[in-house]
Amino acid sequence: MKVIYSDQHVGHDPQQFIVRGRMKRSNEQPERGTLLLDAARRQGHEILAPEDFGPGPRAAIHTPQYLRFLETAWERWQRLEGASEEVLPNVHPFPGQPFTYPDSLVGQAGYHMGDMACSIGRHTWHAATWSAHVATQAAQLVLDGERAAYALCRPPGHHAYADRANGFTYLNNAAIAAQHLRQRHDRVAILDIDVHHGNGTQGIFWRRRDVLTISLHADPHFCTPFFTGHAHEAGEGEGLGYNLNLPLARGTRDEGFLAALATATATVRAYAPGALVVALGLDAHEHDPYQMLAVSTPGFGRILGEIARLGLPTVLVQEGGYLSEDLGPNLASALGGFEGAA
Repeated sequence: MKVIYSDQHVGHDPQQFIVRGRMKRSNEQPERGTLLLDAARRQGHEILAPEDFGPGPRAAIHTPQYLRFLETAWERWQRLEGASEEVLPNVHPFPGQPFTYPDSLVGQAGYHMGDMACSIGRHTWHAATWSAHVATQAAQLVLDGERAAYALCRPPGHHAYADRANGFTYLNNAAIAAQHLRQRHDRVAILDIDVHHGNGTQGIFWRRRDVLTISLHADPHFCTPFFTGHAHEAGEGEGLGYNLNLPLARGTRDEGFLAALATATATVRAYAPGALVVALGLDAHEHDPYQMLAVSTPGFGRILGEIARLGLPTVLVQEGGYLSEDLGPNLASALGGFEGAA
C-alpha cells in the first residue's frame, strides 16, 4: 500500500490545551507523525510526497469565511495587545440564539473554534493545508486505480466542521478525500473508527445522501465530544437515514468492537458506494493515553481486515492515536490486516 506523507506538519506543535481547567501541551504532537512514518517504513510501504492541489479541495468542504479566518488568524492575533503566542478562544456564541458575526478577532476565534483543544499557532494553517493535500493525494491515487492508499495526515481532521475547528483539527481530511472521490463515484461512504465521534464529518454531510457517514466511538455520555455521536442522530432532510452512530461502552474490547463493526459494514454494503474513506483513529487502543476503549494491537488488524473485505477502493485517513510505545505497532497491525484481507 502506498503511504502519503508530508513533513510540512512539524512546525505545528500546539502548547495551549485546556484540560479540566489546566493548561498543558496538546496531545497532538509532531512526534506522532514520526512514529507513524517509521512504522510504515519498517513495514516496507512506499512513501510518497503529495502534490499541492491548491485551494479547491478544501474549499469544496469549508466555507470561504472560515478558510480566511484560519489563514489570517495567527498573524492578526499577534497584533493584539498582550496576545498569547497561540490563538485560543474565550467566548462562544450561545446555541439557538440569533447572533451577528463579529468584527472582533476575539469574537471570530470564538465563532470558528469550537473548543479549547484547537489552538492556532504560527504554522498551523500551513500544516493543515498540507495535511489536506496528503488526503487528497491518497484519494487521487485511488481514483487512478490503486486498491487502497494510506494518508498519514497530521493534524487530523474529523472534528472539523465546515466553518469550525475542533478537537485538534482544522480541515476535515476525511471529508475532503470523500468529496474528491465524488468526482467519479455517485456515492461514497465514510467509516470512522476513531475513539471519538467524528462530529465534524457528521455535520458536514448531515443533509446529504451522496456520502454515507458511520462512526464507531466511545459513548458520548462519558466521552468528548459529548453533544454529538448518540445513536438517534440519523441526518436531516435528504440526509435522513444516511448517518449512523454506533456508540460503545467504556472499556469495549476487540469482540465488542467487531460486533458493532459488523453492523457498520452491513450498512456500507446496503448503501453500495463506489469508494470508501476510513477515518483511521488508533486511539481506541487499550494503552492509548485516552483509555476509553480497549482494542488490542492485533485487534486493529482484525478490524481493518473486516473493512478490507468490503472490496471497495479505499482511502485510509489518519485521525487520532497518541504517544505510546504501541502507536507504531498499532498502525502496522492495521495496515497489515487490511492488506492481508484485501
